[in-house]
Amino acid sequence: MEDILNLRYALDTFYFLVSGALVMWMAAGFAMLEAGLVRSKNTAEILTKNVALFAIACIMYMLMGYNIMYPADGNGYFPSLDLSFMFGGDNDPAEVLAQDPAAWYDGSYYSGMSDFFFQVVFVATAMSIVSGSVAERMKLWSFLVFAVVMTGFIYPMQGYWKWGGGFLDELGFSDFAGSGVVHLCGASAALAGVLLLGARKGKYGKNGEIRAIPGANLPLATLGTFILWLGWFGFNGGSELIVSNVGEANAVAAVFVNTNMAAAGGVIAALLTARAVFGKADLTMALNGALAGLVAITAEPLAPSPIWATLVGVIGGVIVVFSIITMDKLRVDDPVGAISVHGVVGMWGLLAVPLSNGDATFGAQLAGLFTILIWTFVVSFIVWLILKVTMGIRVSEEEEYEGVDIGECGLEAYPEFVGSRGAA
Repeated sequence: MEDILNLRYALDTFYFLVSGALVMWMAAGFAMLEAGLVRSKNTAEILTKNVALFAIACIMYMLMGYNIMYPADGNGYFPSLDLSFMFGGDNDPAEVLAQDPAAWYDGSYYSGMSDFFFQVVFVATAMSIVSGSVAERMKLWSFLVFAVVMTGFIYPMQGYWKWGGGFLDELGFSDFAGSGVVHLCGASAALAGVLLLGARKGKYGKNGEIRAIPGANLPLATLGTFILWLGWFGFNGGSELIVSNVGEANAVAAVFVNTNMAAAGGVIAALLTARAVFGKADLTMALNGALAGLVAITAEPLAPSPIWATLVGVIGGVIVVFSIITMDKLRVDDPVGAISVHGVVGMWGLLAVPLSNGDATFGAQLAGLFTILIWTFVVSFIVWLILKVTMGIRVSEEEEYEGVDIGECGLEAYPEFVGSRGAA
């Protein structure tokens, strides 16, 4: 029996770690997607933001975020603070093997460090959503200061209310892998920043014109989308937590299939919707359609059948096209469409849960939706406003015109070829 317990512990821990590594790879997906959808003169800065925010998320979640989100105790609204995690330690092997084997039937025992690793990459995902929305005109260091607060406090608090056993969990709010906790949270923080930041120069005309500002590298944006699609198998699949028995292995397989089908449905729906609205097959809408399908199914990727998961993605793909159009009409300048993909479609994902999961209710889903939206938006708005008053959040007009690569990073991602004149 000890050998079986050792094997299960090792298998579930390894599955958790590999899933976390897949989600970490999503950081590359966000970096490539955003780099492809901004203008070339802003590429180095957006890449700098993505690598720096990931590092900040890891450190802040270790220092305080993980302990806020998963406290030893709490009253449902406010967690107790225990900063012991940062000093290390894990489950004692002797204590693990001394457990009643019957309690291990579900395989729900794994390394505590593997749990931290899996959770920390989710925090970085939420912050990556903000990066694309404020691209091309936000000061780098103001963004990074906000990342400290977002990953160390704003995200973990609302995460505690659901995944840490807080009041939303007690209400019956259901969010399997984070359509709300991760995606709506990130989009709400992004919306607050965008409203205070304002639109890029030249995006909107005085007479209501909406001018397209094409990205510099659509092959790179497409690569980023495929990387995110791959990483999402760890995002949703890993959220099943364990894989060490027949029932859980079947559940993981179902989550993988449904995740993939929702993304496929989102692509086709967005492509057809763009064709109907614009008369063209818009690649950027197709890419956002894939992400919309993935975001939509994230709230409940286990309960639906594959055909229903596809329909969830289809609806998400349609929603995202009209949401991006609406955001532009409202003059909310989001260069990558992140607020629509992760926020508006994230709401659809939460509301779709009761349609396939009989244990969920629309009342609980609405309560979770509005709690996450209001908390994140209000606190983020306050933080962004403080930064605007103190440090400033927007680069100068000259820096924006020349590109934030030079102004913020002192280099260009695509420098022009400079030849040297050799001796005759």
